[in-house]
Amino acid sequence: MAKKKIVIIGGGIAGLCACLKLAHQGYEVTLIEKASVVGGKIRTLLAGSSLVDSGPTVFTMRWVFEELFRECDENFSQLITTSPLPVLARHFWGKEQLDLFADQELSAKAIEEFSGKKQADLFLEFCRVSKKVYDSLESAYIRASRPTLPSMMSQLGLSGTKTLMGIGPFKNLWQSLGKYFPDPRLQQLFGRYATYCGSSPFLAPATLMLISHVEMAGVWSIQNGMTQLPKTIAQLAQARGANICCDSEVKRIVLSGDTVSHIELSTGEIIAADAVIFNGDVAALRHGLLGDALKSALPAMSTVPSLSAVTWSVEAPSNQFNLSHHNVFFDQNYASEFTDIFEQNQLPTKPTVYLCAQSRTHSEQLAEATEKILLLVNAPANGNQPPSSKEIESCQQKVFQLLGKSGFQIDPSTWKVVRTTPQNFHQLFPATGGALYGMATHGWMSSFQRPSSISNIKNLFLAGGSVHPGPGVPMAALSGRLAAATLMERLPLIR
Repeated sequence: MAKKKIVIIGGGIAGLCACLKLAHQGYEVTLIEKASVVGGKIRTLLAGSSLVDSGPTVFTMRWVFEELFRECDENFSQLITTSPLPVLARHFWGKEQLDLFADQELSAKAIEEFSGKKQADLFLEFCRVSKKVYDSLESAYIRASRPTLPSMMSQLGLSGTKTLMGIGPFKNLWQSLGKYFPDPRLQQLFGRYATYCGSSPFLAPATLMLISHVEMAGVWSIQNGMTQLPKTIAQLAQARGANICCDSEVKRIVLSGDTVSHIELSTGEIIAADAVIFNGDVAALRHGLLGDALKSALPAMSTVPSLSAVTWSVEAPSNQFNLSHHNVFFDQNYASEFTDIFEQNQLPTKPTVYLCAQSRTHSEQLAEATEKILLLVNAPANGNQPPSSKEIESCQQKVFQLLGKSGFQIDPSTWKVVRTTPQNFHQLFPATGGALYGMATHGWMSSFQRPSSISNIKNLFLAGGSVHPGPGVPMAALSGRLAAATLMERLPLIR
């Protein structure tokens, strides 16, 4: 009896996790990736002589990968070397500085010195509440294959429902944070977690406070960079017989009636498929980029695209400024950043700057002559429009000025830089406008508007950051595992 033939379109972390799981179970799996390497948004760029991590840089929820590896008879810790970061992130408001630590009590002590004992006590209360929210939603929503509001409320039970009602689920995150952070700087700091899923804290639901718990539960660095994660998963899948084809582009998905029969590559090659997992932004299907017949794969829905970004991948002369591995530089008038992006469709005039000092993983002091840096500013997903170099140059100047206010002086002429704009991201991820997180999570019902792994076509499954449970490396990995599990339920191994 022949094995079921599975085609996975897209070698991002979701597609790779599904590929490994299905190959381990004995399916005949072919993964098609248009880039020259797997990883999707997890990528490096060459700046000067340095390979700089230029996608996701924050590694959390390690248990997602530990579970996957264990299910495939592998030991994550033996294959991926990680180090816990004692400082989760360093935050700057001009000359003012605040570290958050993996040790909650150290964070509370730092907040007390920064903003007083009352604020430290409120922070500890916030930690207790955000943990309760996460604990309530992990099974009922995050791990659930196709959550709806009724199914989630049923699984939450009395205790979980009480927890959600207690935070005011119909409030936005910013309003909810006001209860715990009378210091506007800390409200700004914890509001930033909404941007982890590409959203505005002024529009995102209060439940997104759980993201802060995820980070406080542990942040790790990966030896040799984030790309070690997709590389290792791909190698494990190939060892189990998976065929991973890079530099290959899918032209269209072909249906026979209401079922996928095969895919056609841009070269004209045909690959038969008993089932397909699409690991790409669902906007590509809705826009018919893989065939008009695929427009009906998802229900019609009006959604707001998530944040995009402007990033600078940098090789710079070593600087003695007191950076940690993860750093955030805040400007004043936080609301204006999201008004500019989501209402004015323009780069923020007062941007928040994320800086990943990748050479400072184990020590905040540097012995090398150069260091690797990634800078990121949130941007509107307008990458399908002609780029405005003047606007981007103006934004870059504001970034350097903001860093300078904290004492981090930059001489751009000494930097080797690769800049990526929403237009570049739109080219990498077609039909998205450069949106990096699928749809924005705005409004209390938005979490239930993300597609699940099941499409309207019975043997087409969905995975990636634009589907449930959402964006980010661990969430996308979970979506890949969910897609593989759903496929295996519906398509037994042997036909």
